Amino acid sequence: MSQFSLEGVFNEYLKTDPIFFNKQALTISYTPSNIPHRERQIKQLGIILATALRGERPSNSFIYGSTGTGKTLVTQHVCNALEEKSKQLNKNLKILYVNCKMKRVSDTEYRLLAYLCEINKLEVPKTGLATEQIYKYFFDSISNYDGVLIIILDEIDELVSKVGDTILYNLTRINQDFKKCKLSIIGISNNLSFSNEMDARVKSSLSEEELIFPPYNAVQLTDILKHRAEISINKGRIEDGVIEKCSALSAQEHGDARRALDLLRVAGELAERKNKNKITEEDVDVAQSKIDRDRINDAIKTQPKQSKLILYTIISYFEKDDDENQNLLTGDVYDKYISLCKKIKQKYITQRRLSDIISELDMLGIINAKIISKGRYGRTREISLAIPLSTAFRIKKSINQDLEI
Repeated sequence: MSQFSLEGVFNEYLKTDPIFFNKQALTISYTPSNIPHRERQIKQLGIILATALRGERPSNSFIYGSTGTGKTLVTQHVCNALEEKSKQLNKNLKILYVNCKMKRVSDTEYRLLAYLCEINKLEVPKTGLATEQIYKYFFDSISNYDGVLIIILDEIDELVSKVGDTILYNLTRINQDFKKCKLSIIGISNNLSFSNEMDARVKSSLSEEELIFPPYNAVQLTDILKHRAEISINKGRIEDGVIEKCSALSAQEHGDARRALDLLRVAGELAERKNKNKITEEDVDVAQSKIDRDRINDAIKTQPKQSKLILYTIISYFEKDDDENQNLLTGDVYDKYISLCKKIKQKYITQRRLSDIISELDMLGIINAKIISKGRYGRTREISLAIPLSTAFRIKKSINQDLEI
């Protein structure tokens, strides 16, 4: 039997003309110099933050919008430009960025404050101190800073759901307690309604300015992809219709530019692996299937137990009816969810919290949760699956094994 040679695989790959010359430009970590169709939001945020150039505290800002609508990209773009201008004017300005979805960063007040100390170049123990003491470390580190400090809390709703809004209240009080440091907070969220759950005092302090990022439409996504393709893919390596297909598919997914970029990048990677000269619409179809499979698997693995139980409940309903076009209401889900929790001796959450989790599952693209009015009986959500039944049943089986239902 002949021995398999990896060198042959590598050599075969290397002799093929590459499709990409700068694949990085098709990833979310890339910050382009030009951000199409977000000029109004860039100007709005720029006007809000410009006061820092006079040494004044900018208003706190909340930035809302679905996944892939450019919220983080625009915020970083404006803040980078602000930092450059402040250096030219010799103004003191610090910007601290926190992704609140990162594990072991914002799941407790202590870890968030320790992380803020760390990126502010102050060494503190990762654990072991009282929460009050870690507050003191952070406050002491900035109390004598004579300038503007902007803290960006990306996915701020994740922070509030994990540790509550006390930390936000304490941060907003800094401007009352310190004379030199001028603190401003920028909160970024996919959840348009999460601030309704916050204490009225915190909400009043934080929501001084609000920016809404609407989803991109197919035409706008096509513009974005054409620009990125020009700086990432070798000329003549994309068949006609590929960019338009990536844009159309992503426009259906809440106008998600991140998904459009992923589709084009993965389609190109698949074409290269097959030693093809061009990216085709067929490659886009395969890329879509791969991305959906990977996204759903990753999303389910990282969900907390209660989210898995609620998703299990929803899938069980559609499995019973064997019709993915059937709909059910939030109240139906809650009744079945409580029955499941009692059966497996698991504590159950309130219907209000269940409704929040249903919204989160909707944002993940696993279900569709459409708000409908029931007249004098209020509003509820009509729930349907956003994934094929076959995929849903695999998810249910995975949850079953994980939680031993």
